[in-house]
Amino acid sequence: MPLSSIPTALSLATAIPVLQHQEVKANVSFGSPRRVVVNKIGRNVGLSVRSVSPGDATGSSIQFDVPFPGDYEELLDQAKEATQVALKDGIQLMEIEFPTAGLESVPGDGEGGIEMTGSMQLIREFCDLLIVPEKATRTRIFFPEANEVQFARKSAFGGASFKLDYLTKPSFFQDFGIVEKVKMVDRVKEEDELFIVGYPYFNVNDYPSFFYPKLAALLTTLFPKMETVYYIHNFKGRSGGALFRCYPGPWKVLRRLGSRYVCVHEQEDMPTLKEVALDILPKA
Repeated sequence: MPLSSIPTALSLATAIPVLQHQEVKANVSFGSPRRVVVNKIGRNVGLSVRSVSPGDATGSSIQFDVPFPGDYEELLDQAKEATQVALKDGIQLMEIEFPTAGLESVPGDGEGGIEMTGSMQLIREFCDLLIVPEKATRTRIFFPEANEVQFARKSAFGGASFKLDYLTKPSFFQDFGIVEKVKMVDRVKEEDELFIVGYPYFNVNDYPSFFYPKLAALLTTLFPKMETVYYIHNFKGRSGGALFRCYPGPWKVLRRLGSRYVCVHEQEDMPTLKEVALDILPKA
């Protein structure tokens, strides 16, 4: 369903801290894993896509069985279709995550700067597939920092009509965790209809809830509202395989057999990566 058919209205971009991991987690997503909030170089592409209104939510999810992609062109087509179906189902806050250093790569396989450039290019290609030209000027794409916006304009997003923005401004005290706060309410404009946050990742569990209550609150406020519409996480070793999901299908654990993948397990809810690595794949 083209984005042009989705009526939207102004809303505060609560998905701002959302868009994978730079596995392209576009937390859309779109290498190392990133999930929600701000991240640095060398991640899986992560994108978070936020539509400001539910559109024509008909609840008519199309059930389909999607194979593991053979290349990035097929991957982006699958991610686009999953996003469009989710938008049609009224889902406003979604996440996409996949590796960018190769379809079978894991976090750490790629070199940071090269992977960041590749991630930006994949995000651009995804946006070109998903967003019709007349909606480009109404789409705001957030990157973690202001200097990444400058880099994007000189590289993958050169000449694009999308609005490029940032979540934080680097400061002299950044190494101490101090950055210049950016008020999103001042950056979001009334004509904005779609928000995409590129490769953010943040593991709330790394921060004790007693000392970081606002971060802990995300586990019960923001995160439950997010729908992972497209996801790939690879596992190497003797029990190599992948955790794969393409909305509205189930979560699948795939065993890698040479150049092909065989589904050995599927379920409706996302299993933990630990469960897949230590239980499901070894016993398959």
